[in-house]
Amino acid sequence: MKDQFTIYFEDGMPKGTAQQKGYNRRTGQYYQKDNVEAASRQFYYALLPHRPKVPSGRPIRLVVCFAWEIKKKSMWGKYKPTRPDTDNYIKEFKDVMTKLGFWNDDAQVVDERIIKVYADKASATVYWEELEDSPWGWDE
Repeated sequence: MKDQFTIYFEDGMPKGTAQQKGYNRRTGQYYQKDNVEAASRQFYYALLPHRPKVPSGRPIRLVVCFAWEIKKKSMWGKYKPTRPDTDNYIKEFKDVMTKLGFWNDDAQVVDERIIKVYADKASATVYWEELEDSPWGWDE
């Protein structure tokens, strides 16, 4: 199975990354900050219409192109070399995809590419596909 779709964020790209945790000194526990919860909700409702009927149990290739809205037309399509870091930003996105049943566990993502660009609208274009058990097409 494979799928490709684009989701749009009317209020701009969700803010907050998975690494942004708070620490309660009184209880000694970590908690998710409000902006991370808000980002998680935005991802959830944007991805919800695209979830598959059955979670994949196979290795997954995932390509996500995050596009941050910018008014300056000359910047559209250019790379966004500033924060947030791709590894921190994709974690929450993949956690939501796991929660929605794209796959059983995000450890199944064995081939991943994350791209950050500027565009006229805040969006994420997602391509994912199930892979064979071996990248060379033969069994061990």
